[in-house]
Amino acid sequence: MTVMSRRGASRRAVVASLVGSLALGVAGCTEEGGTAMEGERGVAGTELCGGKAVSVEAGKALKVITGSSRFEDSDERSTVAYAARSLSEAYASPAADDGGICHVYALDSAPSDRLEVTWDLVWGTPEGEPAPEFRVLPMGEQALAAPDAGVVRFACRSEKLPGSTPARIRLGVERWSPEDPEGDPEKLKDAYATVAHSFALAMAQELGCENDGGLEARPVLDPA
Repeated sequence: MTVMSRRGASRRAVVASLVGSLALGVAGCTEEGGTAMEGERGVAGTELCGGKAVSVEAGKALKVITGSSRFEDSDERSTVAYAARSLSEAYASPAADDGGICHVYALDSAPSDRLEVTWDLVWGTPEGEPAPEFRVLPMGEQALAAPDAGVVRFACRSEKLPGSTPARIRLGVERWSPEDPEGDPEKLKDAYATVAHSFALAMAQELGCENDGGLEARPVLDPA
């Protein structure tokens, strides 16, 4: 499946949904070093999708993408841990080879304006040239970033994924919105690459991939 065909696939694949809620705030550090005030609504980016998927850098990147530092909370199944279990089950059966991790909604955003984080199993080597809006980055086997999407593909050898050859996993972050992306396109590409790397690394670690699937601890944003 090509990168550009992900738009249709991700819309079908993502089954996880968020439950809008008013979070009861408590004093504590946010991803930007501030303090969450008592009664503050929503959650910080680093608390989304199970609390292990979004790094501090990725939390700041979400603000670049959405313009917000507060988000609707994720439901209990919208986590990397849950997605990793689903991926492990899918790997043993050809019936399903993709799925959703979570949706990200900025606080008070419209239901039609969201980020979708998905995974899918891919086979062979990447084929074809990416669309012109994508920046190619040296992360994993393939990493691409556009002003409204980011993709990181990595190879995973793990006891949780049986077989003699590594599994190849593609992690995608894509914005669905009636509006065009706002902001500097290059900064948006950096932001999407950062968020996609954070989720990919979390997935690799959750699956127990050797050498974290070849992913560095921090995203690499300079073009390949």
